[in-house]
Amino acid sequence: MRAVWYAKCGEACDVLKTGEIDTPKPGPGEVRVRLFTSGINPVDVKRRAGGRGDLGAPRVVPHFDGAGVIESLGEGTPDSSVGERVWLYEAQWQQPFGTAAEFVVVPAARAVPLPEGTSYAEGACLGVPAMTAHRCVFGDGSVADQTVLVTGGAGAVGNYAIQFAKFGGARVIATVSSDKKASLADDAGADHVVNYRTEDVAARVNDITDGSGANRIVEVEFGGNLDVALNSLAAHGVIATYASGAEPEPTLPFYSFLYKAVTVRFELVFLMPADAKALAITDISKWLSADKIKHQVGKGYSLEEAVAAHQAVEQGAQGKVYLQISDDD
Repeated sequence: MRAVWYAKCGEACDVLKTGEIDTPKPGPGEVRVRLFTSGINPVDVKRRAGGRGDLGAPRVVPHFDGAGVIESLGEGTPDSSVGERVWLYEAQWQQPFGTAAEFVVVPAARAVPLPEGTSYAEGACLGVPAMTAHRCVFGDGSVADQTVLVTGGAGAVGNYAIQFAKFGGARVIATVSSDKKASLADDAGADHVVNYRTEDVAARVNDITDGSGANRIVEVEFGGNLDVALNSLAAHGVIATYASGAEPEPTLPFYSFLYKAVTVRFELVFLMPADAKALAITDISKWLSADKIKHQVGKGYSLEEAVAAHQAVEQGAQGKVYLQISDDD
């Protein structure tokens, strides 16, 4: 099969290769999926660059997300059908072979039915961003009648978080850095959009909430936004954070957290509890079937253009960059 791989970490142009490798065979409880699309997340390019530890294998086929059809079943694989359209999550978690290939083998539970109304490119947008967003929004239960602040509302996780929080009955405030990104957050359903480059976010949040603050924050930049978060958060509020790129080793103001009884949850999608993953898949599947979810589909590249695709992600491309591996027959 055709695939993209790397045998050492480094710059995309130096380490990514495209060629033929053996097609994997599904084992017990697994399915083999013929892939049409492979979604590329920031974590994929950071792992390839060496920012998430060693390779762990002689050769790595990257990417966690993707979409395609189930092509064959391993022994004893339940509840799966050959020919079924699916979207994938965690395809490369704890194994060296991800979705940047014509085929991938995954545990059957990681191949989720994809409704006919959702394209394969849209299916490749889910996985890491949608599962993370669901956990950040609902990790402490219902958000009905609560105020949820979503930082980075135009990003992949943030945009899904806006939608999911609205589906859950919350009032949503989103932060962005430009008018273009404000339009994306507004289109996702945010009740209020704040440009953090030109406005005082905490002041706006407190004005919108009549001084009570947000009940939950879905946080894309934990360290860099600590002061804003503390000044925006209600007593007994929750910060659910999944990234801290600008300030990876923040200093925490203990008593400021203490006197608001703040809960901070660090959310890594791969370590979500099994029941949280099941709930996320149930909700996402329901919303997909009802055609409620809007996706930010970015530019598609061929397998041979994987270097350019990785570079586009590193350069901050808007929308989910993906590999178009083959067309739907």
